[in-house]
Amino acid sequence: MRLVKGAWKLLVGIKDALVLVAMLLFFGALFAALNARSRAPAIRDGALVLDLDGPIVEQPEEVTFTQLLSGQQVGREYRLRDIVRALDAARTDDRVKAVVVDLERFGGAYPAALREVAAKLAEVKRAGKPVLAWGIAYTDGGYRLAASASEIWMDPQGGTLFSGPGGSQLYYKGLIDKLGVNAHVYRVGKFKSAVEPYIRADQSPEARAASEALYGGLFEQWRNAVQQARPKAQVAALLANPAQVVQAAGGDVAQANLRGGIVDRLGDKVAFGRRVAQIVGGDDGKAAGFYNKIDYDAFVDAKPLPKTGKIGIVTVAGTIVDGKASGGSAGGDTVSDQIYKGLAKNDLKAIVLRVDSPGGSVLASEKIRLALVEAKRRGLPIVVSMGGLAASGGYWVSTPGDVIFAEPDTITGSIGIFGVIPTFENTLVKVGITTDGVRTTPLSGQPDILAGTNPVIDAVIQSTIEHGYMQFLTRVSQSRRLPVARVNEIGQGRVWLGGPARQLGLVDRFGSLSDAVAEAARRAKVKPEEIVYLEKQPGFTAQIARQFNRDSDDDDAGMGSGDLMSRMAWQQRQLAALAIGDARRMLSGAAVRAQCLECAGAGPVVARGGDLRLLDLLLAKVGL
Repeated sequence: MRLVKGAWKLLVGIKDALVLVAMLLFFGALFAALNARSRAPAIRDGALVLDLDGPIVEQPEEVTFTQLLSGQQVGREYRLRDIVRALDAARTDDRVKAVVVDLERFGGAYPAALREVAAKLAEVKRAGKPVLAWGIAYTDGGYRLAASASEIWMDPQGGTLFSGPGGSQLYYKGLIDKLGVNAHVYRVGKFKSAVEPYIRADQSPEARAASEALYGGLFEQWRNAVQQARPKAQVAALLANPAQVVQAAGGDVAQANLRGGIVDRLGDKVAFGRRVAQIVGGDDGKAAGFYNKIDYDAFVDAKPLPKTGKIGIVTVAGTIVDGKASGGSAGGDTVSDQIYKGLAKNDLKAIVLRVDSPGGSVLASEKIRLALVEAKRRGLPIVVSMGGLAASGGYWVSTPGDVIFAEPDTITGSIGIFGVIPTFENTLVKVGITTDGVRTTPLSGQPDILAGTNPVIDAVIQSTIEHGYMQFLTRVSQSRRLPVARVNEIGQGRVWLGGPARQLGLVDRFGSLSDAVAEAARRAKVKPEEIVYLEKQPGFTAQIARQFNRDSDDDDAGMGSGDLMSRMAWQQRQLAALAIGDARRMLSGAAVRAQCLECAGAGPVVARGGDLRLLDLLLAKVGL
């Protein structure tokens, strides 16, 4: 019988191996075919099309092999540096007769990224090339880009209302009390509000004050930028009394937008295409609204980045996590290894650290910092370029910088540390389960998630949190040449915008990544063109996913297409899913964190598939 079972296991193993080989061959052939197709689009005269059907991010999340096999919907994310490079090239490329920005399903971006892309669109317009924007219902972020266009078009069945930053936040105290969960919170910093949803049912006065300052500053910058880019837009009236404006137009939001100079023309996509064809050429015989297009991916691919260089650019994007991580997250081991390998394999003369992260694990943040310290020990200047977000651990990794660049609307600071450990002793009692055992020391079995923590472990953990906070203060103090007491005053977990952060000494100068590269080149006495990105190249699964996205003609309602109400509802659903997902990740990830969870509401609003499924599950449980 054992012989038969062994033979059967062997046959099953052979079968599984053959299936795996067949799948690898299939995907290899598919990759080769799609790779060949991806080289097909020729770049001819026409309009460069930025069909932004997803968010703009610093580093796209990497598509996994499992996602492809499962047929899971893989949303597109647009790398900021690629958009900037494309628009820079479009300004002087004679083949580009115009730029089209399709914002129907735009997934948002941090304000600093919106500022940079809007500035590049304005440069294209100033170069004498038309920039045309189209959408059904512009979000605040989408309109920030559209305001830089020569012409703003909108579907007559759509409409735009501006909501401004802010909104409701989830608080779990009532729920965890009902479930009997005991959330043990350890923190330093009165503004470190990431843990408040687990210990309060509402916002603390300190958190409210910090949020009002952050969102108020972002809103003021958005309003000023839109008014400067498009003076004729009557934004103030639409913000002050949207109901009155819409009612005066008989409930037709699109007409209200047209009358108020928010948009220039109303027309569906066919009418918009005919307008673009008047500028760049086209053939109505092919399809209604057809115009000559330049494929965005092909245009970017035709201008590859250097493979070697003397200025190494290191990206810390997304949540900082322990161990290794793929694109979209910053693994402590992954990023530090990239730095060490860059030092070993390249003749580097300087490093530019590009940060777009809310922070995360303290351990992982310190690993990245130490790798930068090693580069500095070898005599390399370190220049930090903060993108949309460089808070908590994102600021921790920035402390080795000789000079720190940020944008006026960069979200930074949040110097503070916290930890959360859930225990379930009360939950078990509710179902008749108790715990007991033998302990040889006060720390035996601690932290005990079944029986609860004891005062000894609570004191130890709080002490380590306070020690970590003092380390944070010391790092910043030494880097910024500020007294520790002063850093403590501006720390406490408080989030700052780039402008106040510069006044406080947390940031040195305003500027983009290119400005940081220029500074690194000056310090290292090399040319600013001599750059190399110290990062892993996208795998074939990512390239296949990109090709699928390029070839797909289906409008994905899940990406926020639709009329005004659908668009606004989609955005709020994404924010709710992000909040729930952040809670799940915080309770399951590193226990000690330097992370800004409250910063997420100011950035891209496309939640992960797992977050959306969890939201749907919770809504189903409460009958919604």
